[in-house]
Amino acid sequence: MTLEILTCEALGPVRHGFFTRKGGASSGIFDGLNCGMGSSDQAEIVQINRARVAEAMGVAPEAMTYVHQVHSPDVVTISAPGEGGGTADAMVTATPGLALAILTADCQPVLLADAENGVIGAAHAGWKGTLDGVLENTVEAMVALGADRSAIRAAIGPSISQRAYEVGPEFVERFIDEDPETARYFGTGEGDRYLFNLPLMGLHRLRGAGVGVAEWTGHCTYSDPERFYSYRRSVHAKEADYGRLVSVIRL
Repeated sequence: MTLEILTCEALGPVRHGFFTRKGGASSGIFDGLNCGMGSSDQAEIVQINRARVAEAMGVAPEAMTYVHQVHSPDVVTISAPGEGGGTADAMVTATPGLALAILTADCQPVLLADAENGVIGAAHAGWKGTLDGVLENTVEAMVALGADRSAIRAAIGPSISQRAYEVGPEFVERFIDEDPETARYFGTGEGDRYLFNLPLMGLHRLRGAGVGVAEWTGHCTYSDPERFYSYRRSVHAKEADYGRLVSVIRL
């Protein structure tokens, strides 16, 4: 099956892709393009999937860098092919030929680019990383490499949407205690439940960081099992594990 690669006009001429689960070698609950080495899928199958992604992006597998994601606000700068990303939740580079890869399964994959100055970034932004500043830190790291803040364009890829993201009152309190204005990210659910708008929060934080353009592709991971993996959906279905989507940007 052919790979399905979503793109966003906001990123302009910079080569990038939000890959769906279509076109991969995995089977069972991972059926499709599972790129998560942290899953219980067969490692050799995940490597086949990652190689297909690298080929689609026009780079060698060793030129595609991943990080060990831990829901942190940490960003690393990558300067050479094969250079490990370590433990972090975002990467930036100004080195031509490098590709930055982020794994998600409901959290926001955020790809950023200043095409004129040749600087790109990629971030894994769940609620915790977003709250703690991973997006702002990614923008700062890009500026440190020569990007013009106002020239940076950012795209949020497939993420869990508000209608599928039910949370309890204690979750809401954590946000509002830090900043009362975050109440804008929550809608009323059933009973004492609320509905959390993660992409809206991501867009707000990106725009607050001064990027020139910030958009969300509008795809909900939870609501489209044929195209996307979803951690929350796997929990509700009582599945043993879940696949990870990959999003990539390259110079």
